[in-house]
Amino acid sequence: MGRPLFDALIHQHAYDPHQVLGLHPLSKEKKCIRLYRPGALELHIEVKGEMVKATQVHPAGIFECIVPSSIEALDYRVYHSSGLLAYDPYAFFPTLGELDCHLFSRGVHYELYNALGGRLGTFFGAQGARFAVWAPNAKSVSLVGDVNLWDGRSLPMRSLGSSGIWELFVPGMKSGDLYKFEIQTKEGERKIKNDPYGLFFELRPKTASILFDVNKFQWEDAEWLQKRERFHPDNMPMSIYEVHLGSWKKGKSWQQMGEELGSYALKMGFTHVELLPVMEHPLDESWGYQVTGFFAPTSRFGTPDDFQAFVNTLHKYQIGIILDWVPGHFPTDDFSLAWFDGTALYEHADPRQGFHPHWYTHIFNYSRPEVRNFLIASALFWLEKMHIDGLRVDAVASMLYLDYGRAEGEWIPNSFGGRENLEAIEFLKHVNSVVHSKAKGALMIAEESTAFPAITHSLAYGGMGFDLKWNMGWMNDTLHYIAHHMFERKHHHKDLTFGLLYAFSERFALVLSHDEVVHGKKSLMGRMPGWMDEQFANLRLLISYMFCQPGKKLLFMGAEIAQWNEWNASGEIEWFLLNFPTHRGVQDLVADLNHFYRAHSALWERDNHWSGFSWVMLDDHVKSVVAYLRKSRGEELLCVHNFTAEEHARYFLPLGNVRAVELLFNSDDPKYGGWGKSAPGGGVWLELHGLYAHISPLATMVFKVIF
Repeated sequence: MGRPLFDALIHQHAYDPHQVLGLHPLSKEKKCIRLYRPGALELHIEVKGEMVKATQVHPAGIFECIVPSSIEALDYRVYHSSGLLAYDPYAFFPTLGELDCHLFSRGVHYELYNALGGRLGTFFGAQGARFAVWAPNAKSVSLVGDVNLWDGRSLPMRSLGSSGIWELFVPGMKSGDLYKFEIQTKEGERKIKNDPYGLFFELRPKTASILFDVNKFQWEDAEWLQKRERFHPDNMPMSIYEVHLGSWKKGKSWQQMGEELGSYALKMGFTHVELLPVMEHPLDESWGYQVTGFFAPTSRFGTPDDFQAFVNTLHKYQIGIILDWVPGHFPTDDFSLAWFDGTALYEHADPRQGFHPHWYTHIFNYSRPEVRNFLIASALFWLEKMHIDGLRVDAVASMLYLDYGRAEGEWIPNSFGGRENLEAIEFLKHVNSVVHSKAKGALMIAEESTAFPAITHSLAYGGMGFDLKWNMGWMNDTLHYIAHHMFERKHHHKDLTFGLLYAFSERFALVLSHDEVVHGKKSLMGRMPGWMDEQFANLRLLISYMFCQPGKKLLFMGAEIAQWNEWNASGEIEWFLLNFPTHRGVQDLVADLNHFYRAHSALWERDNHWSGFSWVMLDDHVKSVVAYLRKSRGEELLCVHNFTAEEHARYFLPLGNVRAVELLFNSDDPKYGGWGKSAPGGGVWLELHGLYAHISPLATMVFKVIF
């Protein structure tokens, strides 16, 4: 063996350490086992159960042992620095094939979550862990961890050529072992990185990757998944409870939260919960939106199989799970993706494309197939391996536009001179297409705040392929309107009606989300004007108004109990408020609204088409009343909203040819803490050209009408 190969190994710039180390033929009769143990003076090898002393052939710690040619990889074991006696990592062929590398380089390896990263398994008859990491510009890559006492010299990885992937199989490693990758850059810098495809990480502030087998969990939700294949926003009600798990209830594990959140969501009538990001992240204050583990549930609440049990439990309660997913940016922490192999690998090198000025994070380089594949694999991992029912894609607007959050001269136009991020647009179309193909019934939801066209239109007709889009315009207009005092609302009536001009241009979700109860905006309850009883009435009106409007529903935790204080991610929902009847009344209202909404197809069957909606009273800005019909094939409901504290004894609604009317719901009901100012028998009088109704103050009233 030539000295240059020894030197490359010793100085950590060997592209193929297996060429030097491992089991090599010498002649027809003999083979050589060659090992590298930096600094060791003596070394023994177990050959067919007997300990054999190896000969030092280089003072840096290279040893050789001559054995019969009949010896194979499984006939001998070696000691690692940690004392682990296991098969020799350098006696095995690559665990990744050419097809894996080819698909990855094209960006279409849809089971990449099985191929890259640290993965436990049996390879070539030996149990252990296979490691594979993409670092195309590295001079060398080594595995460091408990197995070698974090010494980057002893477990160098092999380069798999032009793919840029480095690979190593280490027999004997097991679940729970800590590891990272040591990368030598071409500039001679040494970087210690966690695994981009890691499945489990140490609890912050520690950052090491942890080997874990996510395939061992015994799922019990086959019936749910089969039912999910029929899911589509066009044919089902959706009422989503948005939750930040760390502050929903403090000190709970994944399994505890599965039972408590599942039973609570079921009792409250929600169809889904949406979790602020639960992917691993180092900073609590980011609420999970600065992700460092795109394939790992956070260790704050337990292990990955604890998370799987959480999902399994919610499915037992017939609750779907949507995760916030963040493919738009990633943090600058040096232990993670940032400048991974000494170059701008996952991000753009030019900060005008690669750095986000709002969040001080890096922006993914969507022009690279490998980066796109990384993100697509992340999406599929959560849907296929973790049985998640949908992804809410965060900050889509920041992905669509190159000038998002930037002044003139701070961004680079696309190849046509425009502001659209063409590569990001194609990536979003790609991931939506793959998800809908491989995860039947899974939902893709866009948090998108601009008027970018056709977000939820099908790919076949030039759309982006999302299932739903957050209706940020409705949210902003509605909250702006209801924050005004009741006497002033007549001057802002268009805020109630403008949204219906575009309500059916996309498949919308109406949201009262976490973003609206932070950073000094106050809680929803805290925004309500008037005296205390009027504040409660306004909140009941706001929530019931959302349930009547076209679009799926989302409510952030705490609103359902009329929490006074703004959401604090380091605190907990103020559950003690349920000791007070008015707060319990709001909770009862939300529960009843959910069940009422799900029971009445008129409120959801034609969410996305004008045929499910018609105005009855559009322009009564003086009294601040709006009324409209919601329709399905089986029923028609009249929804009336009074946004003033004035009670109307005989309010005329121009709705002719009505044969019968029945009051089904009133948010002013005393059981919700309301004033109970309703007339006997529902207070409805039919006339030839319409009807007169007794309208409660600051209330939503829903009537069943028969023509």
